[in-house]
Amino acid sequence: MNKKGILLVNLGSPKSTSVPDVKEYLDEFLMDEKVIDYRWFFRSLLVRGIILRKRPKKSAEAYKTVWTEQGSPLIIITEQIREKLQQRFDVPVEIGMRYAEPSIENGIQKLVSQGVTNIVLFPLYPQYAMSTTETVVDKAEEVRKEKFPGVQISYVEPFYGRDIYIDCLAESLREKLPEEFDALQFSYHGVPERHLYKTDPTNTCKIGDCCHEESRPSHKFCYRHQCYKTTELVIEKLGIPKEKTIVSFQSRLGRDKWIEPYTDETLENLPKKGVKNLAICCPAFVSDCLETLEEISEEGRETFLHSGGKEFHYLPCLNDEERWIDVIETLCREKLDGFYLVG
Repeated sequence: MNKKGILLVNLGSPKSTSVPDVKEYLDEFLMDEKVIDYRWFFRSLLVRGIILRKRPKKSAEAYKTVWTEQGSPLIIITEQIREKLQQRFDVPVEIGMRYAEPSIENGIQKLVSQGVTNIVLFPLYPQYAMSTTETVVDKAEEVRKEKFPGVQISYVEPFYGRDIYIDCLAESLREKLPEEFDALQFSYHGVPERHLYKTDPTNTCKIGDCCHEESRPSHKFCYRHQCYKTTELVIEKLGIPKEKTIVSFQSRLGRDKWIEPYTDETLENLPKKGVKNLAICCPAFVSDCLETLEEISEEGRETFLHSGGKEFHYLPCLNDEERWIDVIETLCREKLDGFYLVG
């Protein structure tokens, strides 16, 4: 009988905080055509000719501020999730990273070595984007076809609006919110605007108010819409007035137009608008990493307080909370039950 297994896939992390290791990681990450979608020559010119000359040293210093004795927070948390999930299943559970190690190929190989032929692959991203979910699926299919043609993979779809996820995120935030706050900011990872058009096979995406329309064919592929939808559903669960919430997008790179508003500019301007006590969360991430711990909790805090803010409350990601493990278990079981087993 065919044997099932689960592969959890996250972004990835450098092997260490050394400049060479960070450079190696950034090279693989930024040379992905789903991340920087230029033709190979121009992408290489930008990444290897410009970005990798200075950025690895700066990024290495940033990684040092979040690194632990055990290593990368992202890798550690993903492994903790795997361990907790494994206790709930009698099928093997492994992890893989889109970039660096342990790779997707490494994760699939571990499962295959245990006799697995049917894999449920879970991209750990709530919202769909070309540079997250799509590149994970593309890479996994590339590896499967080249190295494991006899393996079948079923993918967990983006779950940004699923009730079980919204309930989980809302309850997690409820427990972490301070008693008093002027605003709750939802900071999502940013993407270039052109990515929204590239991922829309319906050709109906128009960046703007269409994200808030009830039904539009592009919503299934629109990262911006899905971020706003997650926010809308969560604040409804929390009972927080819409006017007390803010959506912004972080981590932009280069001079291209990225989806707005930008998190750093928003943090700088909020105190001028009377927001002195701010709570902020990052629902594009399920595990705390450089983009949440350093970019938001450290740099974002400094920007907000330096601009006149008084209190800054970073609300950690779901990480390995039991309620989040419940969600992962449910979504994985749906896919596991969908496999047709041949005796």
